[in-house]
Amino acid sequence: MKKIQELFDLSGKVAIVTGAAMGIGKGIALRLAEAGASVIVADINIEAAKKTTEELKAAGYKAKEVQANASKVEDAEKTAQTAVDVFGDLHILVNNAGIFPFAPALEMSESTWDKTIAINLKGTMFFAQAAARMMCSKGHGGKIVNIASVDGFHPTGNLIAYDASKGGVIMLTKALAKDLSPRGINVNAIAPGAIVTPGASAGLSGMSQKEIEAVTKMFISQIPVGHQGEPDDVAKAVLFLASAAADYITGSILVVDGGYLVG
Repeated sequence: MKKIQELFDLSGKVAIVTGAAMGIGKGIALRLAEAGASVIVADINIEAAKKTTEELKAAGYKAKEVQANASKVEDAEKTAQTAVDVFGDLHILVNNAGIFPFAPALEMSESTWDKTIAINLKGTMFFAQAAARMMCSKGHGGKIVNIASVDGFHPTGNLIAYDASKGGVIMLTKALAKDLSPRGINVNAIAPGAIVTPGASAGLSGMSQKEIEAVTKMFISQIPVGHQGEPDDVAKAVLFLASAAADYITGSILVVDGGYLVG
């Protein structure tokens, strides 16, 4: 039986984190690197990805930035290949990249719908496929962790494309687990609630300060623990699912929402 320190030790493991330049993705990259993993910082914003990589390296960790558009299958394949080219293997994938455009159902445009589904759902599928193929080619299993959302269970409102995509990620996670677990690849998802990130703040940029305060107060009033989460709250859950402590867990959705869904 492994000791606690061994269960969460990712030394020798190689991980890809998409959307890792900032916010939740950056928090995940930091925790995986702290646990010993070499991390591919994949993001469409290459300058921000380089900055995160530099921070990781300055802390003594192994990291490499890769510019990747989550909606592009060729970028998924490129990122998986880069992990092997740079660090020699691939053991962990965290599908974190995503967008959440606010739009009421009656104002939803086809282009916004298509872009959201392409990044959030299609991207999750094909990064998982590319990573799983690489893991299989290396002759070992691995861990895939998808970042879903509580919106996949309970719509917030005016996020119809996002909600549909995250509901899809939840079922995709279960389907991938059924297909890939016999190959030694565990597939799970995390459904975060309200997390304070630059992306979340940007989503409220069109509102006045008074409106932002009202929306924030409304969200917090629905969270039993009484406050919003931080990226590290999600990152710690990812570390668990990516570690040996979760070897017998697959096809599960871990909700990290401060109790929001229980009301």
